[in-house]
This record gives sequence, C-alpha cells and structure tokens, in this order.
Amino acid sequence: MKLNIAVLAGDGIGPEVTAQAIKALEAIAHSFNHTFLFKNALVGATAIDHCNDPLPEETLSLCKNTDAVLFGAIGDPKYDNNPNAPVRPEQGLLKLRKELGLFANIRPVKAYETLLDKSPLKYDIIEGTDISIYRELTGGIYFGEKKLNEAGTIASDLCQYSVEEIERIAHLAFKAAQNRRKKLTLVDKANVLESSRLWRKVVRNMASQYPDVALDYLFVDNAAMQMILNPKQFDVILTENMFGDIISDEASVIGGSIGLLASASVGKKYCMFEPIHGSFPQATGKGIANPIAAILSAAMLLEHFDLHQEATMIKLAVEKALELHLTTPDLNEESPLTTEKVGDFIADYIENPKDSNINFENIHVGQSTII
Repeated sequence: MKLNIAVLAGDGIGPEVTAQAIKALEAIAHSFNHTFLFKNALVGATAIDHCNDPLPEETLSLCKNTDAVLFGAIGDPKYDNNPNAPVRPEQGLLKLRKELGLFANIRPVKAYETLLDKSPLKYDIIEGTDISIYRELTGGIYFGEKKLNEAGTIASDLCQYSVEEIERIAHLAFKAAQNRRKKLTLVDKANVLESSRLWRKVVRNMASQYPDVALDYLFVDNAAMQMILNPKQFDVILTENMFGDIISDEASVIGGSIGLLASASVGKKYCMFEPIHGSFPQATGKGIANPIAAILSAAMLLEHFDLHQEATMIKLAVEKALELHLTTPDLNEESPLTTEKVGDFIADYIENPKDSNINFENIHVGQSTII
C-alpha cells in the first residue's frame, strides 16, 4: 500500500516523539513492502512564530490532499501564560478538526501488565482495564457561540448539539462495542443539561439497532469517580466534547504515564492520529519525552487503513520495550533510555523481532542494530 502522510509535529516535544512514530512506520514499510511518503507542515506556536497563523493555509491544504495526518503536540508557555494573546496555538488544532470534519476522537486506555506498579492506583483496581473512549470532537461548548460583555465582567459559552452530530459518533461507538465486550456507556449530565438530555434520547433510540450491545448511562461526575474506583467496568465510553476531554485525561493515569495514550480523530473523509499528551515544554530537547503514545498513534493509523497485521507488529514491539524496561524516565527512573533510543528499539524489533530479544543489552547502551 502507498500512503501520503502529512506530518504536523507542532510544538515542544512534538517533533521528538513524532520522529519516533515515523521511524516505526518506516520499519513497517520496509518489513511489509509498503510505501509511506511523509511531508512536513507547520502548526501551532511554531506556525504563529513563522507566519502569525496557528494553521496556515498551506498546512490545511496539505492535510486535505494527503491520506492521513500524523500530529505531534501543540502549545507554548508564552501563549498559555498570556490570556490576552489574540492568536493562540490551540486555535490551530480546533480549526483543523473543524475543517477536516474530524467529529470522532477515539482514545484507547489499557493497563499494561508490566506497568501496573507504575500507576498511582492500586494493582487490583486497574488490572485488566481496557477501555475505548469515543469523544465527539467538533461540537459542544468548545465550538459554541462565545460572548463577553463590554465591561468584561460576564462571559458565556454555548453548548449546542444536533441529532445528526450525536448519531454519527454514536454509530461508531456502538459498532466498536460490537467488536469488543459489547457494552456501551453514555457519559452525560442529563439531570441538569438540555444538551445532555438530547444525547440520552438519541442514543437510547439508536440502541434497538444494536441489540447485542448493552447500553448504560452515567452522569459525568459519577463516571469520573468510577474511573478511579473501578475502571475495568468500562468497555466503550461515548460522550460529548468537553466531558470526553476531561474523562480521557483522567483515564491516562491508569497506565502509569500519559506518554502511553494514543488517539485517532476521524471523519467521513479525513483522519488524524496523535498522542494525547501536551507539548511538555519543560522536556523539549532533553530526550526524556516518552514516544510510545506517538508510536501507538501510528499503529492506529495503520488500523484505519485495515493494515491490522502491521499495527499488531507495532503493538508487540511496544509491549516488548515495556517488558524489557527499555523506556524513558517516566517509566524507568533507574536506567532510562532517551526518546530516540526507545524509538530505535521499537523500529529494530519490528524488523528483527527474534534478534531484538538477543540484542537488547546492546540496545541498552546505544548500540541498536538498526539506527
């Protein structure tokens, strides 16, 4: 298969971790006889610095004329700490999602057996956790009408959803549940919010189309509590934009590091794949950023194009790296590898899965067989 991939590495650690995702994809291309062509473009604070636009037209055009987008991270302290900044990096990401029609964000959350002791939650609570969160991405309060009175003392943000917006992501979530453990949980605030009541009504009406899926409901405050008390009760979670943003970040602590969580953002025509961590500016250039989330995002890209064997190979390589403790400082304080060396090992394992078991001692000291 031939794929043209737009690379929007972005800000902070984005370029470092994205480079390792590309390395893994290149190893897949070599091993499975595919052709992946990568083209870079600016986004976020980097784009503002160069052309005063967080999403330049050239970048958007590239994304609309490639098969997939591989995204890094976005954000910079000089904008985070300035609430009066007229142009912000995050505006580029929101506009990109809207322009590409990426209405569904899919975030897998898995507790890896070899990392259970790294989580702040108890072993017996998180063991066996395997969740897929479906977050609506282009509607709700983030995109609703925003108002500020002339005195600057009263502000409002409108949370608005249509039946069509709810149905299109709900269908994806129901279908995902059919291929997993056949349970779907709608997270809302239907006891208070009219928009949530619409969500509940629409999803309940759709349930008859998926009789093999058990549907239940949780208010978002209870869902946040249950995510900590008993995360393994969840299979597929469906929710609106802001609730999904919060719940998925909360779920990131289950695995022991936010550097493990990948995501896919899909629409009817376009698709984008990115780690859910931020730009982590404090770590920029230090070689300590965990690239696994970016690499697993590359695996989700492969799955999107039905390259399931290839995606499984990346996942096996990641699991081997975790098993051998070939990880960055967030998961291995005593003898960590750099961001680049983690990427080297995973690419090496993809191309030489048998030899990598023998050679990992060499890899530990920076002598990977494939650099």
